[in-house]
Amino acid sequence: MADLASRRMTALRNSAESASGSPNVRGVPDGATVWWWRGATTVLAADLALLDDSERRRLRRMRTAADAAEFVGNRASVRRVLAGLLDAAPERIRLGRRPCPGCGDERHGPPAVLDPQVECWISVSHTSGCGMLAVAAVPVGVDVERMRDVRVRDLASVVLTPSEARWLEGRPAGDAPIRAFLRCWTRKEAALKAVGVGLTVPLDGVETHPAVAGTVTVATGVPGTPDAWSVTDLPVPAAWTASVALPAGTAGPVRLRPHTGD
Repeated sequence: MADLASRRMTALRNSAESASGSPNVRGVPDGATVWWWRGATTVLAADLALLDDSERRRLRRMRTAADAAEFVGNRASVRRVLAGLLDAAPERIRLGRRPCPGCGDERHGPPAVLDPQVECWISVSHTSGCGMLAVAAVPVGVDVERMRDVRVRDLASVVLTPSEARWLEGRPAGDAPIRAFLRCWTRKEAALKAVGVGLTVPLDGVETHPAVAGTVTVATGVPGTPDAWSVTDLPVPAAWTASVALPAGTAGPVRLRPHTGD
């Protein structure tokens, strides 16, 4: 099993390095494109028809009608965006995962488009009222969080680096500390999703330089992956905070586009 995991890690690493050196992939522009949409409030039959068997099983475990509506709407939106990008019918889009770079397991690595076969990387995120899909020719990670009551002081010691915590202490009263905390959080999660391991790395060791707005360089310290990631704040409506991550030095801009469901 250890040999199998090692082979999978090597394959993923080689794939990432190859993609990082490629100027573009057919149909996928340089840089990153991030689509965002408002969360659905009801389950539409047309959206439900696009879900695969595993997604339908997850849907049956949803505790509330609101959660079910957003889940179905998000999964359908991902397929519709990819269908337009890849010139394929949305019902043809089959989603799966790449091997986890940490253990080689194909059940919990970063998301991937399995059909049609295309050499692009994707990342998906959702929060209350908003969903996102990032697409790039290189490894990419995106995260969006809704502005909400967060126990900032309680979480700071396990989520923030010492310098992030000091910067947060200097924020004025009101919602500024929450927005500052979520800037750190979304930057960390975007970078770790781009790596492919998600929130399995100690967050208090990932410095996101929150005093700097726009784009920053973040190191995750995960062996066998790029040493540095370029993480960009996304200009979403004030109800949310979002970031996208690409390997540092990736050519091309970050584009944010609304998806209307068409």
